[in-house]
Amino acid sequence: MNKFIVITSIFEPTESILKFSKKSDYQLVVVGDKKTPLNWHMDNVHYLSIAEQANIGNYLKNVLPYNHYSRKMIGYIYAIMNGAEFIVDTDDDNIPKANWEFPDMDGSFLYLKKNQGFVNVYQYFTDKHIWPRGLPLNDINKRLDIEESLSTKKCNVGVWQGLADEDPDVDAIYRLTSDMPCYFDEKEPIVLGKGACCPFNTQNTMIRKELFPLMYLPASVTFRFTDILRGLIAQPIMWLYDYCVGFTNATVVQKRNPHDYMQDFISEIPMYLHCEKVIEITSSVIHEKKSISDNLYNTYEALLRENIVERHELTILESWLKDI
Repeated sequence: MNKFIVITSIFEPTESILKFSKKSDYQLVVVGDKKTPLNWHMDNVHYLSIAEQANIGNYLKNVLPYNHYSRKMIGYIYAIMNGAEFIVDTDDDNIPKANWEFPDMDGSFLYLKKNQGFVNVYQYFTDKHIWPRGLPLNDINKRLDIEESLSTKKCNVGVWQGLADEDPDVDAIYRLTSDMPCYFDEKEPIVLGKGACCPFNTQNTMIRKELFPLMYLPASVTFRFTDILRGLIAQPIMWLYDYCVGFTNATVVQKRNPHDYMQDFISEIPMYLHCEKVIEITSSVIHEKKSISDNLYNTYEALLRENIVERHELTILESWLKDI
């Protein structure tokens, strides 16, 4: 089995985990933390307790903080150690639909032409005024006629981001000002060309083996910035090697765990301040003759110089790269 689903949870097994556990083509891995119930168990799930995490890898386990979303990386390492070719990121509140699956990584897809800058992909899947978490606030009222910019092209997709119905991934500003449910239209998947960027998250996302280093989840930034920062850094690096990000229909329904929207807003402030800058910084320090891992490390060094991450981030990143 070369396809893995990785979830981290501090709750008793949820409906989402139950349904993902029945996906026979995937190995489901759930990563626990100190808040996870001690007797956590579900059939057809490999549960990584705090005790078992001590046996996975050699370096990262020693430097990762507890009670932090970045501990999910222990699950990635477990999957890699066990022969993963594809890893799916999702959460314990995203319930897969009957048609849950991802397109092939290589093939002919609808392709958004290059150099569009930040793109609100949600506009392709709905007429509703809604935007993904991590889209620069300068762009939330901009509209791009995405369908007019599409053509069919053979693509190497590095990451597929599936959308989520009902309570999709949006920022706290959307939730504080509207908070209306959203059910996306059924559309063909689209792939973004080089220089067309849209934030992607860890909620319904497949990544191919060649790009596993880019799954690194920064531990020195706020919870609501962690996966968005990962996705923003990944895209310029992917472009160097001719990989694209693709977006698919909503194949999960999110029944969101309880959140305090004002606390989410506070956690998202660094994201609002830095999302555009991250793309600029990453693009300025990477080079096609360097490896993905080296480009990733050089990016974090540059982010440290700009005080977007903290110094201990480089220690954690080094440990991740050694373990994988």
